[in-house]
Amino acid sequence: MGGSKNVFAAVKSYSKRGKLLKNADFQTLAESRDLDELMTRIKNTSYGESISEVEKPYTSQGIENALRGHLADIHYSIAKTAGESKVLDAYFSKFLISNLKQILKGKVLGKSQEDIEIHINFRAEELTKQRDVVVKALVAGDLEEAVASLNQAEFGEEISKAAALYEDKKNIQIFDTYFDKILFTRLVKALKSGGIDAGKIIGMDIDFYNILSVIRGKFWGLDDAQIQDLIIVQCPVAKDLLTRMISASTIKDAFNELSNTKYKNLIPSVENELDAISEFERAFELAIYQASLNSFTKMFSFATTIGITKLTAFEVRNLAAIAYAVEQKIPTETTMSKLILMTE
Repeated sequence: MGGSKNVFAAVKSYSKRGKLLKNADFQTLAESRDLDELMTRIKNTSYGESISEVEKPYTSQGIENALRGHLADIHYSIAKTAGESKVLDAYFSKFLISNLKQILKGKVLGKSQEDIEIHINFRAEELTKQRDVVVKALVAGDLEEAVASLNQAEFGEEISKAAALYEDKKNIQIFDTYFDKILFTRLVKALKSGGIDAGKIIGMDIDFYNILSVIRGKFWGLDDAQIQDLIIVQCPVAKDLLTRMISASTIKDAFNELSNTKYKNLIPSVENELDAISEFERAFELAIYQASLNSFTKMFSFATTIGITKLTAFEVRNLAAIAYAVEQKIPTETTMSKLILMTE
């Protein structure tokens, strides 16, 4: 990536960071009595324009879709400013992957095309001219047809594996993990192309995927070979650790393998396995969020560009969670405790 473009992208990232919402802003939004009030309050933030086309009667899904379209625009504009970057391209593919997750899981649940389409935002695919990939899967009659429509895609093989494993285990989250594998495989390949000073955040992202895949695989009752197929190994140290985690007899023992690593403070303390997985997931995401904030300590670094990509994604996720909570009348305190926020 060229030096001047790097500087320009970093300046743009700093400017965006200055516009991020504060904890108090999230609190105000979460206190909205209904979606009408929430929309009025969002219109007074930097997200006002992005939701201007959401039509009444408001739904949390409609608001989330508009926000996701806006996020795609932000990430596309950052990537364009930074010039050719395989890493940013890999991160951008999460929009396509998120849509394909929704479609395949919708097909599994026997949802109609209309029901699935509510959850899809095509903005990213329009920007990268990949809309037809998503549409083909969407109009497919069932899961088998949707999987077949993706055969020619570079990740067709992984999707076929996910479908086969789903048939065996009947756990819909298997699709999430295999689609995440596609994203992180792209990221690892991009990292290997070298010259990147954002290794810390990207490395954490890949570690997060690998560790969580092992833990989830154990929770779903996958055998060792099936779990090994999920992980993406970057280095011998990681491979050794993950193999020990796979061999551990319980999920608790697997987590304890992290006690000699930089992630020792993230080991969950609760006994219930499902709660432990949720606790670990949240702790790791907060650590990634903090690392993204810390990326701004080094001026004109590519790390700030990755940092703002992550921070804006967390911000939109928080806003979508608030919209859902307001719609469902979930208490403000509960909502705030679930968000990924700066510790004050």
